[in-house]
Amino acid sequence: MTNNVYGIDLGTCNMKIYCKSSNKILNEKNTIALKNKDEIYAYGNSAYAMYEKAPESIHVTFPVTTGVIADFNNLQSMIQLFLETHVKGSLKGAEFIVAVPTSITEVEKKAFFDMFYKSKMKPKSVLLCEKPIADAVGLGLDVNEPTGIMVVDIGADTTEISVISLGGLVLSDLLHFGGNKIDESIITYVKRNYNLVIGQKTAQSMKERLGSGIPGNEDTMIVVGRDVVSGLPIEMEMSGGVVYEAIKDNLESICNSIKMILEKTPPELARDIIYAGIYITGGGSKIKDLDQLFTQITNIKVNTCENPEESAVRGLSKIATDSKYKRI
Repeated sequence: MTNNVYGIDLGTCNMKIYCKSSNKILNEKNTIALKNKDEIYAYGNSAYAMYEKAPESIHVTFPVTTGVIADFNNLQSMIQLFLETHVKGSLKGAEFIVAVPTSITEVEKKAFFDMFYKSKMKPKSVLLCEKPIADAVGLGLDVNEPTGIMVVDIGADTTEISVISLGGLVLSDLLHFGGNKIDESIITYVKRNYNLVIGQKTAQSMKERLGSGIPGNEDTMIVVGRDVVSGLPIEMEMSGGVVYEAIKDNLESICNSIKMILEKTPPELARDIIYAGIYITGGGSKIKDLDQLFTQITNIKVNTCENPEESAVRGLSKIATDSKYKRI
């Protein structure tokens, strides 16, 4: 295999690109700012900085929603710009390995394939890899073994709960629910209980700084929003308890889905999962004490990892470079 290999995880919130020749991972916001409806004005982190702040002439959009491609042409253009300006590798005759969610239709899968195969980059080959398998490899697990591995990937718009053995998926459940839904719950809760309208970015920073899987987080932060009564912007102090109350129902629904998958898991694989534990990954898994909540619900230990949002692309980098994953 040549050095001209790219692993790509088109996440809903962040796009991760691995380049084999430089052995580096690019992690940028999967966001496009459009001017005059179809002209790319900015992309990546600079486009995300304009979100909720742009004038009417600039439309900020997310080309991937609920794990599938929503804006094919602009996303294709953005990937090409990323590869040409940031990664700076050779694109002609390149090989692409793309992480795709499970439980998506053949048409949606074909869109992921065509995104690269029918682009101006003229790649040599395009391989699709199911995201839970890429996650498991990125976590340092050997997916080719006859051992049950349970991975819970909490993304921005989707949560994937999978049981893997012998390089394939035994059970998988894709929930159209993730970090963005949790942010919306915080916005709704704060508006209903405190008459304060906050933006998506403020809700996200509240989740990251104050969010917790179990009650008892006493941390506080100052948030700025618009008072529903007066219509004027005001500051208000929010505590971890507020965020916990806002997100606990969301976390409970993830717990229920994990329990349902465990109930369907064959006994021999369930035995492996009890010994190894459940692995949680994805950006949403960074909520404080989430592992403790899942352990309370399932009585199984929960393993976390560093940089969980990059585990899938790290897995793609191993699949791209290690010959033992050729069969996947």
